[in-house]
Amino acid sequence: MPILETHRQYRRMRRTYRLVVPALIRFGWKLPARLQRRTVHLDPDFAELTYGDSGERAKQIQQKLRSGDLIVFYAGLRTEPPRRRLVYALIGIYVIASVRPADEIPKCEWDRNAHTRRFQRPRKQEVIVMGKPRLSGRLKRCIPIGSFRRKAYRVMPALIRTWGGLTVKGGYLQRSARLPEFRNAGRFYAWFKRQGVRLVRHNH
Repeated sequence: MPILETHRQYRRMRRTYRLVVPALIRFGWKLPARLQRRTVHLDPDFAELTYGDSGERAKQIQQKLRSGDLIVFYAGLRTEPPRRRLVYALIGIYVIASVRPADEIPKCEWDRNAHTRRFQRPRKQEVIVMGKPRLSGRLKRCIPIGSFRRKAYRVMPALIRTWGGLTVKGGYLQRSARLPEFRNAGRFYAWFKRQGVRLVRHNH
C-alpha cells in the first residue's frame, strides 16, 4: 500500500486511495472508510515509470546514478492468511532513462510523479527518476528475497553471493537513509532476467 500524501496536490492531479480498490476486491478486502478520500503518495508511479525522492536519498541518487543504471524496488508484504513474519520481495525495477532535479521538470510533466503533483513547487533537493519503457515497470509477480534473521529483515545469504554482494552490512533491508547498493549490478541484472518475470506498466 502506498503511504499517505502529506502535502496538498493540484486538484486535477490528485490521486486517492480509491485507486487500490480493484486490487483489494480480489483479496476480498474493503478499503477502510477513513481512507476513502485521503490523498495517496503514489511513488514509485509504475504507470508513469517515475520515482521521486528527497533529502539524503535524493542526494545519493543524483551523485551515483546515470542513464542505464538500475533502481530496484522492494516491499515488506503480508501473506494471506497472515503469518508471523512479512515477506520481503522485489516488486519493480527501472533501467534509468534520466535523473533530474524535481524543480526542473516542465509543467507538462508535473502529473507524472507525486513530488511534482504537489501544489507547493518541488525543491532543488528533490529528484525525479524516469525509467526506460519496456525495460522498466512493476513485476507481474513479486520475487521473495528476504528473511528475518539477526533481529531484522535481510537479503538471503545465497542471493547476496549470487548478486556479487551488497554495500549494506548483512544484507539489511529495513528502511534506512542510506540506500542499499549492488557491488556488481551486472550480476544482479543477469540474475533478474533469468527469473523470467514480466514487467507491467500499471500500479495495481
